[in-house]
Amino acid sequence: MAEDNLTALLKKPKDLQLVQTPIPEIADDEVLLRMDCVGICGSDVHYWQSGACGHFVLKEPMIMGHEASGVVAKLGANVKNLKVGDRVAIEPGVPCRYCEFCKTGRYHLCPDMVFCATPPVHGNLARYYKHAADFCYKLPDHVTMEEGALLEPLSVGIHACRRAGLTGGHNVLVLGAGPIGLVTMLSAKAMGASKVLITDVLQSRLDFAKKLGADATILSTKDTSEADMVKKIHELLGDQPDVSFDASGAQATVRMAMLATKSGGVAVLVGMGAPEQTVPLAGALAREVDIRGIFRYVNEYPIALNMVASGKINVKPLVTHHFSLEETLQAYEVARQGAGIKVMIHVQPRDTNNPLHFQP
Repeated sequence: MAEDNLTALLKKPKDLQLVQTPIPEIADDEVLLRMDCVGICGSDVHYWQSGACGHFVLKEPMIMGHEASGVVAKLGANVKNLKVGDRVAIEPGVPCRYCEFCKTGRYHLCPDMVFCATPPVHGNLARYYKHAADFCYKLPDHVTMEEGALLEPLSVGIHACRRAGLTGGHNVLVLGAGPIGLVTMLSAKAMGASKVLITDVLQSRLDFAKKLGADATILSTKDTSEADMVKKIHELLGDQPDVSFDASGAQATVRMAMLATKSGGVAVLVGMGAPEQTVPLAGALAREVDIRGIFRYVNEYPIALNMVASGKINVKPLVTHHFSLEETLQAYEVARQGAGIKVMIHVQPRDTNNPLHFQP
């Protein structure tokens, strides 16, 4: 095996370097992966720029990357679900498997969860990376490595829809047309939403959302009052939203999720915003609007994979920029500027591990 293990290491805020690190030694229940695709998430940019994301704070150097796919290079002694050469999507959070939350099926709330590129845990933006075998999902032959990496953000959207209890016939409002807003919209459509309205402050993102299947869009501006915005949402939807998703985290959109949702409906807060916000809570409670939060995802990776593999959801258009591992700094700068939707880093040359009929 080659000794090259070029790795993207965040030494401190604003100091992201490409360095050589040792190829990891695997335990009996782990696999060594030759990494292929690693997407850049908003949280990655937060760590790079400020050294923190929410209450997770960078205290020592950390390898970046958590939206990823790779190829199995070596098996631990006890691994039975995979073989060398398998192309896999990597669910980046590995729980303890023994606590109350793990045993009751909500392993994403495990207090001992180890999650890629979340301090103090290293990520997978490297040539080689080791991971728990049971949190690697074999990709069908017709699913590309890029799609495998995109299962991570897609799982967030699916989890949001499941938390909302979204079913066929629901009218849906999505506030924010960034990557998470878009995968939430795609998930809602796939799960039977009859109409999805999406809002954003950038017209370019709304145009992109329309191409992906949004039924209606609203450009949000500072000079539009909350009352006018609510009225516009209801008019464009032809009804009040049964379910609203805040995919921004901004106070304005969190408020709108509560104000616009139908009485008896559900507002799901997906975006990570300020620790404390001023919101119209009393009115939402009096109208029995259920306010639910989400944290990542749980048991959704297999669902996301099935939806992509069956063609129910097409995530390919989300990738707007491609870079090699050597171009990681340029890739992060494009992501910081918000120039595209999803920036993908190819650790191996693009399409190396994709089926022949998918290569351009």
